[in-house]
Amino acid sequence: MNKDINILNIFTNKINLLDLNRTEIEHFIESLGYKEFVAKQIMRWIYKYYCSDFKEMLNLNKKLRRQLEETACIFAPKFTREKISCDGTIKWITSLDNNHNIETVYIPDKNRSTLCISSQIGCVLNCHFCATGKINFKRNLKVSEIIAQIWQANKTLKSRNINTSITNVVFMGMGEPLFNLKNVVSALKIILDIYAFNLSKRRITISTSGIVPALNKLVNMVDVNLAISLHASNDVTRNIIMPINTKYNIASLLSSVSQYLKKSNANHGGVTIEYVMLHGINDSRQNAEELARLLKRLPSKINLIPWNTFQGAHFLCSTDNHINIFANVLRKNGFTTIIRKNRGQDINAACGQLTGDNTKNINFNNKI
Repeated sequence: MNKDINILNIFTNKINLLDLNRTEIEHFIESLGYKEFVAKQIMRWIYKYYCSDFKEMLNLNKKLRRQLEETACIFAPKFTREKISCDGTIKWITSLDNNHNIETVYIPDKNRSTLCISSQIGCVLNCHFCATGKINFKRNLKVSEIIAQIWQANKTLKSRNINTSITNVVFMGMGEPLFNLKNVVSALKIILDIYAFNLSKRRITISTSGIVPALNKLVNMVDVNLAISLHASNDVTRNIIMPINTKYNIASLLSSVSQYLKKSNANHGGVTIEYVMLHGINDSRQNAEELARLLKRLPSKINLIPWNTFQGAHFLCSTDNHINIFANVLRKNGFTTIIRKNRGQDINAACGQLTGDNTKNINFNNKI
């Protein structure tokens, strides 16, 4: 069993402050008899100095430090394994309870450092082109388990004297974020908070396969960038490769996205449409023209994603020629279209390849 999980058992009856956003920490501090400004002091220690020991928070009085030790903890599950790609991408694996793992991917670039984080252990959606959908869903991540991925990434970079911190966070790792709406929104409030990670709303992206009721709630809860995993230009194809479409079809999804954009300040350039390129399935010129018609009234930019293979998959990636033709059709129709450069393929860290580094629970019975 992971040593950190044994340590966590000591804290079973304590409040993990990484599970609380600022408002919740303020309420907790007030319950101990202190004013809310103390919560900001504690958050600075946690998120600016990566301090997890109340004894080291020297600007807090001794009585409060003792109270905090008795009632609270700061527990961030550690990265237990690391894989480094030839392109500089790093994949970190975190071991949680019951031998369950999640994966976090760090993608360094010239002017930015993007962290791709997970929100669930496994995924219930079973998108047929995605390895995560082939492993058994276990549970939603806690707020602290979401936040810990950023906390540990920044802490790791700092320990290696890498003079950068995470500049962008994308919820594109394991799981469907909108199926863990409450915890994801609470985590987002921490990521945005000036006393925590202090990231701009335009530097945070939630990617969803289209959970319409949750998306309708999200618009009134938090404002961040939105990415839609569309991957098909019509319901017939999407029903086959993404079973969630039989419940929330393309029309209902795009209608919900339109409502989100009306209220959003983060999505000035429109929503990002993610479209995986699958040979002979969704990559024809006709598909591109159909997609252009589908999105003509929706402010959007389109990311074309060359499909990444995984063990037991039954797809082929579209050829470079097909992808370029597809992109040119969209560009001629006025869409900003980017062909995504896949990162971390050699360590199974690219889009659609995350499995918690554990393939024994993969179900390959669902074929199309």
